[in-house]
Amino acid sequence: MFYMIYSEDVTGSLDKRLASRPAHLARLEQLKTEGRLLLAGPLPAIDSLDPGAAGFSGSLVVAEFASLIDAQRWADADPYLAAGVYARSTVKPFKKVLP
Repeated sequence: MFYMIYSEDVTGSLDKRLASRPAHLARLEQLKTEGRLLLAGPLPAIDSLDPGAAGFSGSLVVAEFASLIDAQRWADADPYLAAGVYARSTVKPFKKVLP
């Protein structure tokens, strides 16, 4: 089943986000390689694809896991959480309807 992982950034965490980005992306690449990643990306803090110094307000990942518990464990192990980028992550089941 797919699960949505919505993570909210701590204010002013852009430098921490940039420093821990390679480790964060490596985990997403692993999901992609396994064919389990539906989508992933950051949420710009302003209405711009490149928010510059404004940074990001969070991230969204939709991926396939065996259970809600497995999805939560994956979210809890995110390098962004360990680095202090994320204040919290919310994990919920996701039912893909379209496209």
